[in-house]
This record gives sequence, structure tokens and C-alpha cells, in this order.
Amino acid sequence: MLDERFFDEGLNRVGSDCIKWDACRREHGENTLPMWVADMDFKSPPEVTRALMERAQHPTYGYTEVTAADHEALCAFWKRRHGLEVAHEDIVMLPCVVTGMKIALQALTEPGDAVIYQPPVYGPFSMSVESTGRTAMEAPLKRDEKGYYTMDLEAVEQCCRNGAKLMLLCSPHNPVGRCWTKEELTALVDVLRKYEVILVSDEIHADFVFAPSVFTPALALGYDRTVSLAAASKTFNLAGLQQSVCLCPNAELREKLNATVNATGVTTGNIFALTATRAAYQYGDEWLDGLIAYLAGNIREMEACTAELLPGAVLTPMEATYLAWLDLRAWGLSTEEIMKRCEKTGVAFTGGTFFSKELGDGFVRVNLGCPRRNIREAMKRLQAALN
Repeated sequence: MLDERFFDEGLNRVGSDCIKWDACRREHGENTLPMWVADMDFKSPPEVTRALMERAQHPTYGYTEVTAADHEALCAFWKRRHGLEVAHEDIVMLPCVVTGMKIALQALTEPGDAVIYQPPVYGPFSMSVESTGRTAMEAPLKRDEKGYYTMDLEAVEQCCRNGAKLMLLCSPHNPVGRCWTKEELTALVDVLRKYEVILVSDEIHADFVFAPSVFTPALALGYDRTVSLAAASKTFNLAGLQQSVCLCPNAELREKLNATVNATGVTTGNIFALTATRAAYQYGDEWLDGLIAYLAGNIREMEACTAELLPGAVLTPMEATYLAWLDLRAWGLSTEEIMKRCEKTGVAFTGGTFFSKELGDGFVRVNLGCPRRNIREAMKRLQAALN
């Protein structure tokens, strides 16, 4: 397992055309500390870099096929890390998980059909429903005074009664950091099964779960109208390469998904995306174990900084992801005002209204996928912005 020094080192991403640093600093100022978009300021596994360099040495980059080796690497990883058996024929290759969400909506529902999601949640959930001409049905999460969120299954069932055809689940949940328990997911599936509502589970953060929590794949719950969306992109910092998968054991649903992929012209087979993903799944375990240990330390640092510097804030308990959900409503400011103040003190977060206009106002999401020193500096700048 890699020790903390590897991740403490971080890396300078300025000038690499990355959205997190370069685009942010163009918009908000050259000294801005970006703690927003969900990618990490760590070197990807060295085995990934080596594999990419070796492939680049072959001086032509023509059409490339997805091979059995790509499927085998993914299947072995999911079996090893999450105990899930994935058959090769269940895999639909895609460029990204948000694409997968839109493909699933187009393939498995009709225009106007109602789709359930649970705000506050990653913005592209509602955006995907709207952009595909479906009807949004919200079943908001419940929140206690400590900032801990749970599902409102009564609200989910009411949506089902009202004719919902599909549910988009975020598991683990972005931004509230929940790793849904097997019991919670089983109870959810019991409701969906009763009304034959399709479950599409975004599991892109499956690998970021902290003990004692344990990730339960949606496909392990025994409901045959389930589709899982996954990728190595968040786990190994490969998002710019554009590679993800849809896992669907149900042949009827999978045929519809593949038909929509073909009809919409979505293609996969990027040489470098396949190379990097295969290497990450085959050789990235030691790096990933070190990363999880480091991120657990970052969560403790965030907790300490919040208590010390922002005693009025409520940090939602983090069971999963490297994204902290911070309630700043004690200051009586809107998210818009918080973001304006943060721009003046040189720090950028993702505003809470990206996840829900109502339930996210007064919140920010903080990206902890960075060297630990950046967290304390960011919280100092946030303290200055609020005070």
C-alpha cells in the first residue's frame, strides 16, 4: 500500500488544460484554490501511466476493438473489490456515466414518463430527466439535526403510485456521502418491485467507501429490472479519457440499451481510455488501498477544521465519496452570496444549489481529493469569506 507521502506530494495541474484548475482560475482569478469539480489532485497509478506510454510508442492510433481482456479486467475488479459476479455479455461500454443515464432514460422509458430521483443529488440527475423529455418526480432525502440523510421510502412509493416508470439512484450518494446499507437498498427494491419500476443505479463512487460501511451493488439485490452505471474514472482519476460501463443482466433491457446506443451514435473504443482502464483494474489495488487510507485522514482533517474554524457549520457525516457536504445556513447567506464571497477570498467550491435549488441553498460541496494541506487552507479562506 502506498504511504501518505505519495498523496501528500500531490501534483501541479496548472497549465494542463484541466477544468478543475485552469478553467476555474480563468473565471475566478489566478490565485483561486479549487475545491469543486470531482476529480483528484493526485497522480494516477504508475501502472496506468506506464501502460499509456507503452501504447503511445506504437505510432498509429487507428480503430480499436473492445476485447475480452477489457471485460475480464472489469469483471475481476468488481468481483475482487465488491463481491459482484459480472458476466461479459452483461456489459455495455459507454463514454461516461451521465451518457449512461441519458441512454437508460431514452431506452427504458417514453417521452413524458415520470422518473424518480432523491434530491439533494448530483445535478445531472435532474438535467438528464429534463433533457430527455421525461417528467421529474422528486422523493427528497430526509435529514436530521446532525446532517445525516436517509431515504424517504414513503415518498418513493407515492411516486410509484403516481405512475413513475424508472428511478435514478445515486449509490454511494453525491453529495451527502451516504453509503446505503444493504437493508436500506433491499427496502427500496421491495417498493420498486411492487410497482415494476426500473432501477438505474449510478455507482461511480462505489470504490470510495470507508469502514465500517460496506458498499452493496444494486445488482446484488436480486431485482431483475436493475441497471448499474460504473466507471474507473473517479476511482483512478481517468475522467478525461471518457470510459464507463452499463451493467445489465436483464437481456430484454440490455437489448433496448444497445439499440439506443446504436441509434444515438454513441461510440466507445478510445485506445487510451481502454488501455488506462484495463491497467487500473488489473494493477491499481495497492494504489487504491493507499488512497482510501489517505482520504480517511482527509475526512478527519475536514472534521477538525470545521469544528475549529467554522463552529456554526454542520458537516454531514461521510461514509463514502471524497466530497464533503457542508451546511453554512447558520450565517444566513444564500449559496449565491457564499460563492461571491469565496471568490473574493480565493477559494472555489461547488454551490449547493447545483444539487437542489431549495434543499441545497446555503450549502457547499467540498472536494477532499487533494493533499491534506489544501483542506486547511481552503477552510481558512472560507472562514474569511463568511466572517
